[in-house]
Amino acid sequence: MKVVYSDGYFLELGDHVFPAVKYRRVRDRLLEEKILSPSDLVTPAPATDEDVLLVHTHSYVNKLKTGSFSPIEAMRLEVPYSRELVDAFYLGAGGSILAGRLALEEKAAVNLGGGFHHAYPEHGEGFCLVHDVAVAVRRLQKDRKVARAMVVDCDVHQGNGTAAIFRKDPDVFTLSIHQASNYPAWKPPSDLDINLADGVEDAEYLERLGEGLAGTLGKFSPEILFYLAGADPYAGDQLGGLRLTVEGLLRRDHLVLSAARERQIPVCITLAGGYAVNVEDTVTIHANTVRAAKELLGEGDPG
Repeated sequence: MKVVYSDGYFLELGDHVFPAVKYRRVRDRLLEEKILSPSDLVTPAPATDEDVLLVHTHSYVNKLKTGSFSPIEAMRLEVPYSRELVDAFYLGAGGSILAGRLALEEKAAVNLGGGFHHAYPEHGEGFCLVHDVAVAVRRLQKDRKVARAMVVDCDVHQGNGTAAIFRKDPDVFTLSIHQASNYPAWKPPSDLDINLADGVEDAEYLERLGEGLAGTLGKFSPEILFYLAGADPYAGDQLGGLRLTVEGLLRRDHLVLSAARERQIPVCITLAGGYAVNVEDTVTIHANTVRAAKELLGEGDPG
């Protein structure tokens, strides 16, 4: 199983809640624990403007390139704008495109980045400037690699950008399981929203997710599944209000990946959110996701 990664995913944001260092630390952990070998890692090329324009408007892409945001637009991003920041998001989108292609070839692939699900066609918000998963879906469709795709979003925050982008597209099914009271305040409807109360723990989360997957995967029959494996449902997350354990999140990974394996659906995994007080907890959760994917969907060859 190939894992897409670049040192360019890291961007120094100073004293910001978004732990960009996690990408490098997850890569290091996977190599240290021999979950991956260096030959499993693949370096992406940045997405092109042509790729990004499959999802985002010309006006918005121009703002990304020039930084010509209004004060309100800049504040909505919640990360300090720089051209280096935009370059990192283009690279992350290229990573999700590459991981999607590799998943179709090898049953599964991981982008050790991505999952920026709050970006809309015409604006960015909530740490998300480019919707890498939507760009990857549209690129695969444009290239006639797939017709039907499914997005399973297990970040603690609802995938509002995903829902808005694919709202009128019968060929893309969007499922989001999230804390109902959390960001974003306005939640465009996904095809299936599983709204959870504050403080939900492992058992209820897994039951609700299992019901959602069982009720949709067989009926929709996607040709690829994009799994946003957010680490922020974790009880120790700074921006979440659910109470999942590290073990519970690993069981979540097994639930999603096993459901795809049973139906022979290729899976592209992105990391999405994760803001634990101790960043090493976030790293552990993400590394566990990759380990589960390698065990369940990889070829069993350590490379």
